[in-house]
Amino acid sequence: MTDQATPNLPSRDFEVTERFYVALGFERGSRDDGWMILQRGKLTLEFFPFPTLDPLVSNFSCCLRVDDLAGFHAVCKAAGVEEKTTGWPRLHPARESGPMVMASLIDPDGTLVRLIQN
Repeated sequence: MTDQATPNLPSRDFEVTERFYVALGFERGSRDDGWMILQRGKLTLEFFPFPTLDPLVSNFSCCLRVDDLAGFHAVCKAAGVEEKTTGWPRLHPARESGPMVMASLIDPDGTLVRLIQN
C-alpha cells in the first residue's frame, strides 16, 4: 500500500452525513457510534461525531483531488446540491486559482471541501 492521508471531518449526525455523501457516489467503508469511513474510488473521508458543531462557525476543511472535476461537479449538481453563495450544503463552480482549477463544496456540517482538478 502506498502512503496516504485521509481527512477526519466532523458530523453532527452520521445518518445525514452518510446520506449526503452517498448521493455523491461514496460508499460506507465502516461505521460505528464513534467513527465513520466513506469511500469513493481512491477517495476516503473519515468522520467523527460532533453533535454540537455550529456550521456557521465551523473552520473544518479538506481537499479532494480528482481526475474529472467537471464530472464530479455534475454529480454534485445531479444530487441536488445547489450552486449558491450562502447556506449549506452548497456548491461553487470551478475557477482557475493560479495553476489549479478548483471548485468547492460546503457539506451539511459547514465543512469546506475543495475540489481540485488533478
